[in-house]
Amino acid sequence: MYTELVFILHIVLSAGFLLFSARLGKECLIAFLSLSAVLANLFVTKEMTLCSLTVTCSDVYAVQAILALNYLQEYYGKKAAEKASVIGFICLVFFAVMAKMHLAYPPSIYDSASDAFARILVSTPRIVLASITTFFLVQRLDIVFFRLLQNWLKGKYFPIRAGLSMMVSQTLDTTLFAFLGLYGIVHHIGHVIMVSLFVKILVIWLSAPFTTLSGRFLGEKSHV
Repeated sequence: MYTELVFILHIVLSAGFLLFSARLGKECLIAFLSLSAVLANLFVTKEMTLCSLTVTCSDVYAVQAILALNYLQEYYGKKAAEKASVIGFICLVFFAVMAKMHLAYPPSIYDSASDAFARILVSTPRIVLASITTFFLVQRLDIVFFRLLQNWLKGKYFPIRAGLSMMVSQTLDTTLFAFLGLYGIVHHIGHVIMVSLFVKILVIWLSAPFTTLSGRFLGEKSHV
């Protein structure tokens, strides 16, 4: 029960920071998106037991990054979202390259953190490439799909549009990363996908009140 409460608190805090970032403006939203992308990859190896299922702790960041992208497109336009996607991608590539550079230094005989850094930052080239590729493709899909929903619903019902776009994008994110990065490594790829999707759906559902609140909190910023 303790883990579930921490999980809910994690979602509430991250969604709250996202809403506050959106209130501060476009630049802060872009920074939030980029940092969420880096954190999702940094913490992906941390696992927990949630509802008797073993899952990663990074799904919250992946969902919030897409939600930040939706905020940008809703309140600042498609060009802002596209620019943010590119900036997030560059930050993610920079993090991956600098992690390798960091580990290339031979540790001092007095160093006590090298083994910990190695365990956290060492990823196979396949995992890194799968993560970066998935991030880029999913973000581009979300921009296009969210725009279609905007046109279809004539700019109304932002929480519904955000929820639908996140469901589609996170289904692609989970499936694509599982096959690119984990196929042939894990015992049952289908179980990995289903469990990850279950967690992401929980995150999307628990973030919904903040998305609804954004309409009143940020509505005056919209110029789409």
